[in-house]
Amino acid sequence: MSRYTGPVWKKSKKLNFSLLENGKETNSRREQERAKNRRFNQVRRKKQTEYGLQLAEKQKVRYMYGVTEKQFHNTYDKANKMPGITGFNFLCLLESRLDNMVYRMGFAPTRRAARQLVNHGHILLNGKKNDIPSTRVKVGDTITVREKSLQLDIIKDALEARDHFVSFVDVDVDKREGKFVRMPERSELNQEINEALIVEYYNKLG
Repeated sequence: MSRYTGPVWKKSKKLNFSLLENGKETNSRREQERAKNRRFNQVRRKKQTEYGLQLAEKQKVRYMYGVTEKQFHNTYDKANKMPGITGFNFLCLLESRLDNMVYRMGFAPTRRAARQLVNHGHILLNGKKNDIPSTRVKVGDTITVREKSLQLDIIKDALEARDHFVSFVDVDVDKREGKFVRMPERSELNQEINEALIVEYYNKLG
């Protein structure tokens, strides 16, 4: 399955989940009324199956990070082979993608925009050009905006709009440079995600 490139709000409404993690897609008065109607209609329909809940959770996370089905599955397989809690390891691997780190450091307003910045060669990883969004960023790695791209409006606007940064990155706004200082804690990641359902989904696949 290819990467979803359609309207983010449309998917957010369908999943009743903010893919942008800012709540704008689901907090408007009109959308709250629509969500209320959807919940009412869902009660009247057949109760969602366990598999349906697991699949929906998988789709929420996949669309949020903007990865393909194959990338998502491969990331899960890697997390499953790591020591520790598979679900948490899985989220950490998704968080350490280069495009996500660019987004977390405030150089882009969304993960989709961050992926485009990486694809177009605007980002340096440890001083070297890297145009592969799925590259794994390691603790201690430095991400910098390329010198020729320092004044890009999308980067300036994104940084001006960012009111805070996650604590597992250290960002120098003036230099357009950030460092991945440590792995995130579960409490620092989206609390609406139930990664255990995703683990159950893939366990059933075998």
